[in-house]
Order: sequence, then C-alpha cells, then structure tokens
Amino acid sequence: MLNYESLKNYKTMKEEKELSNNKKKKRFSFWYIMTGGVLSEDFIVTHIHMIILVVILVFFFVGNRYTCLSKLRRIDKLQKELEYIKYESIDISGQLTGNNRLSQIEQLVKNQGLELESAKSPPYILRK
Repeated sequence: MLNYESLKNYKTMKEEKELSNNKKKKRFSFWYIMTGGVLSEDFIVTHIHMIILVVILVFFFVGNRYTCLSKLRRIDKLQKELEYIKYESIDISGQLTGNNRLSQIEQLVKNQGLELESAKSPPYILRK
C-alpha cells in the first residue's frame, strides 16, 4: 500500500534525476562553458584554491623556462666570442714572437735606414 509520503519521495527523486540529466546536458554545451556556468559546478567551487595555485605555478614555470632559454642563448654567443678572441690572441702572440727574433730586428733596422749594427762582443756587467 502506497501512502502519501512514499509518493512524494518518488516525485522528488524523479525531479532530482531530471535535474541531474539537465545539468549533464548543460555541461556539454558550448554556450554553457563560454558563459561561465562551468565555474559554478561543485567540483570547481570546492577546489578553486588548488586550481588557482596550479595556474600560478604554470605561469611561473613558463616564465622560468623562457628566462633559462634566453640565458643559454647568451652563454652560447659569449662562448663563440671568447673562442674568436682566443684565436686572435694566439695569432698576435705568434706575430710578436716572430718580430722579436734577432734576424727580424736586424731586417727592420736595415729597412728603416738606421745605421745600427749588432754588437760584435758580448755585453759585460758594470759593478758599483
């Protein structure tokens, strides 16, 4: 035998089921998502702090990656520049060593027209 209370409970359960079906239909609607209805869902409301934290961390990691990549590019550029300067230094050092040879100095003196000659006797030390 059905009483009035059980009939009332049946109707409310049926209405709740229809409401949940309507919510499920709304969840898949493009317009429902774009108007922000998805933000009023129970899951979103209860976990909003965690969602905000995750979004902030994502922005932090993206910014950090960009900074690291730009610094790596700068390091590569400076290493190439250092290598070029090192080769230039070796070249200049070789030229200087070549110009300091006695035969090169005599050749330069002769080309300049200076009347200098190399010493025939070795130098000696004067004592005080």
